[in-house]
Amino acid sequence: MTTPQDVLNLIKEQNIQLIDLKFVDLPGTWQHLTVYHDQIDESSFDQGVPFDGSSIRGWKAINESDMMMVLDPNTTWIDPFMAEPTLSVVCSIKEPRTGEPYSRDPRTIAQKAVDYLSSTGIGDTAFFGPEAEFFIFDDVRFDQNQHEGYYYVDSIEGRWNSGRVEPGGNLGYKPRYKEGYFPVAPTDTSQDLRTEMLLTMAKCGVPIEKHHHEVASGGQCELGFRFGTLLQAADWLMTYKYCIKNVGKKYGKTITFMPKPVFNDNGSGMHTHQSIWKGGQPLFAGDGYAGLSQMALHYIGGILKHAPALLAFTNPTTNSYKRLVPGFEAPVNLAYSQGNRSASVRIPLSGTNPKAKRLEFRCPDATSNPYLAFAAMLCAGIDGIKNQIDPGEPLDVDIYDLSPEELAKIPSTPGSLEDALECLEKDHDFLTVGGVFTEDLINTWIQYKLDNEVNPMRLRPHPYEFSLYYDC
Repeated sequence: MTTPQDVLNLIKEQNIQLIDLKFVDLPGTWQHLTVYHDQIDESSFDQGVPFDGSSIRGWKAINESDMMMVLDPNTTWIDPFMAEPTLSVVCSIKEPRTGEPYSRDPRTIAQKAVDYLSSTGIGDTAFFGPEAEFFIFDDVRFDQNQHEGYYYVDSIEGRWNSGRVEPGGNLGYKPRYKEGYFPVAPTDTSQDLRTEMLLTMAKCGVPIEKHHHEVASGGQCELGFRFGTLLQAADWLMTYKYCIKNVGKKYGKTITFMPKPVFNDNGSGMHTHQSIWKGGQPLFAGDGYAGLSQMALHYIGGILKHAPALLAFTNPTTNSYKRLVPGFEAPVNLAYSQGNRSASVRIPLSGTNPKAKRLEFRCPDATSNPYLAFAAMLCAGIDGIKNQIDPGEPLDVDIYDLSPEELAKIPSTPGSLEDALECLEKDHDFLTVGGVFTEDLINTWIQYKLDNEVNPMRLRPHPYEFSLYYDC
C-alpha cells in the first residue's frame, strides 16, 4: 500500500512539476485536470481537489457543479506520454456539501460493491480479469449530416486490401477473414507495436502477461494483464486503454475498442474472469461440475438470471449488439459450460490449483464503464449466492451446431441496447440491495443512453437502407 506521504516524497525526490488528476465519467471515459505540484498536499487524499463537474456527461447541473477529486495514492505512475515529468493519479469523486462519496461516480460505485460483498459475509475480495480486444487501423473517417452518412476504416492487414496497389508493392500478407489468430510475421505486422504497448503498461503499474493477434482481419489484437481486485482491475483497464491508444498514436495508428467496426468478421469483446475469496482463500473451487463449488454455481445462476439487465452496463452501446450475433464467437446463449466458447459463461480448464478456479462471462465488451460493469456483475453473482439460484444443467456442446428447435430452448441475450435497457428497468433490485447502485444512477443511465444513443440512431437513415429501399 502506498501512503499519501509516499506520493508527496516521490514528487519532491523526482522534482515532479505537474500532477495529472484522472477520473472516469459516467459512460466510462477518462477525464483529467493537471495541477502544479504545490496544489497537492495530504488533504488532497482525504478532502480532495475542487473542480467544476457541470460539464461531465451524466453528472451535475450548472447550479450544483462544485465537486471534489479525492486522490488514491495507490494509483500513481509517471505518465510516459508527457513531455514534462508528470505524475498521474486516479481519483474518486466526493460531494463538497456533504463530504460523502458522489453517488454517480463510477469508481465510488465499484468500491461500494466491494464493501457490500464484505458486509454479506460471503467473501472479502472479488477478483476480476478482463480481456479487452481492439482493432489497430491506419485510417478512419466518418461523418453524418443532413445529406450524407458514412464510415471508412482501413488497415494494412485488411484482407480487403489484397488487390490494392500499395507503395513499394503489395506483399500480400493479409490475414484471411476469421483466420487472424496467432499468425507470425510478416502476416502479423504489429508485433513491435504491441510489445511497446505491453511494456509501457508495465511502466504504468499494470501487471502484464502477454500480447497476441486476434481472430479478425484488419488488425484485431489483444494484450493481457494479470487479474486484480475489482477496483484494481477497473483502474488497470483504464490504464490499458490509455496506453494502447497513445502508443498507437506514436506509431501513426488509431485504436478502437468498438465491438463491431468491421462487417462480416469477428468483433471485439471483453471476456471477464471473476472469482470470490475470503481470508486469502479461494471460494469457487469445489467438487461440483468442472471443479466448482456450490457457491460458484449459484454465482453463475445469478449472472445468467440477470444477464439481460446486466448487458445494459456490460454491453452499453448500440454497436455492442452488432457483435452479439451467432456465428462470430459471440456468446449470445445464456448457458454455462467448461471450456466451451459458445456459452456465455465459460469455466476455464485451469488445472487442479484451486486458486485458478474462476468463471468467465463472455458477453461484455470494452465500450463498458469497467467500474459499473464489474460492480453489476458482482451484484448479480451475490444475488445468485444469497438466493441459491440454480444455473440449470451445463451445456457441453457446440451451441452453434444445435438445431433451431434446440436453440429455441436456450435463453439468449437482448437483441439491442434498447431491449437491454428495458430489461434493466424491470430487473435492477439486485443492484440496489446494499446501496451499491442508487435508483437515481440507474434512471440516469437509462435516460442518458436513450437520449444520447438509442433515439439519435433512430432518427438517422442507415447507408445500407439505400441499398435495400432506394428503388422502392
